[in-house]
Amino acid sequence: MVALQSTPPSLGPPLVMLALLVVSGVILGAVGSFVGRRLPNPVAKYRLLYVGVLLPFALLAYGVLALLEFGGAAAAAILGDADGVAAVLLAEFAGLLAAGVVGLAAYAPTIRGVRAVRGVELPTGRALARMTRYVVGVSALVSVLVAPLRLGPTSPLVLAGVLVALLLVLVVASPWIVAAVRSTVTPNGATRERLATLRDRAGLDVRDVRLLDTDDEETATVHVRGPPGYRRLFVTTTFLDRFDDRTAVALLAVQAGRVRRNLLLRRGGTAVLAAGPLVAAVTGREPRWLLLGAAVGVVLVGFWLARRAVRAADDDAAGRVGADAVADALERYATVHGLEPPRRRVPNPLSVNVALGDRIDRLRERA
Repeated sequence: MVALQSTPPSLGPPLVMLALLVVSGVILGAVGSFVGRRLPNPVAKYRLLYVGVLLPFALLAYGVLALLEFGGAAAAAILGDADGVAAVLLAEFAGLLAAGVVGLAAYAPTIRGVRAVRGVELPTGRALARMTRYVVGVSALVSVLVAPLRLGPTSPLVLAGVLVALLLVLVVASPWIVAAVRSTVTPNGATRERLATLRDRAGLDVRDVRLLDTDDEETATVHVRGPPGYRRLFVTTTFLDRFDDRTAVALLAVQAGRVRRNLLLRRGGTAVLAAGPLVAAVTGREPRWLLLGAAVGVVLVGFWLARRAVRAADDDAAGRVGADAVADALERYATVHGLEPPRRRVPNPLSVNVALGDRIDRLRERA
């Protein structure tokens, strides 16, 4: 008997499509940046451009390249075989990395515009290098977590279990993941003592702190990552340079409130719970429309709970340091980032955040 072997997919057509997607991404980023710079509140428009246009475009690129079997063709060209664990891992990584390249191509033309509207000295090469490191790191992580699904039959129940496991891994390993995809340093001397004092006044309990160098882009943010018992605080250098102690304490108190209200868990849990019925509907399970409706319902309820957690965290911070202090800190945050606090007459049901201007107004009314 003659063993029949499947022919590896050709790499030519997917490469042509990748080139077309890269060119399209450059054009999309350039046009979006041109329009965004000329609209009111351009900093907010750039954020909307990234989240609402460029990110979905990168995801679309991943889907198109997956349909053309780009990953399998790349693995076959490199390893000479499209089967096996190594080939599956490489194929998944190649597909994700290719979509990341499309995203980088769309991001590159916007750097100059961001530099102009914010008045910061952000070299294009350095910004791209940082984003490239992030893309490569995330692609590698997701490949390791998702590749097992390619090695065997996948039912909606199995996929839901994998998504839950993925969420747990991201929560537990997030302190090390952030440190892997971003350059961090451990504070020492006066900086360590100042941060300890600020955290104590804000009621923020973490195991350790890492600094992120953001002197070029001047992004003044703080994030808490990790499971209970090993939470790590990530603070940007701009946060320490541009905010006085009163502002810093208020913003750290907001982070402490978000930890207590399990904001990240609500967001991640919404994604996992919605993925189950959504995947079941996509794979043909019946009743399909009922499953799709259930997924939409989970998203709407989960996002509503997330917005409640945002407001509750603001209330916790106000109870700790005063509503006026928190409102002033949020206004100072907007000023540092060149952002006019947006306001909404009707809350966006598809947003996990509350508009910054609405948060400030609510705190002023409370005060």
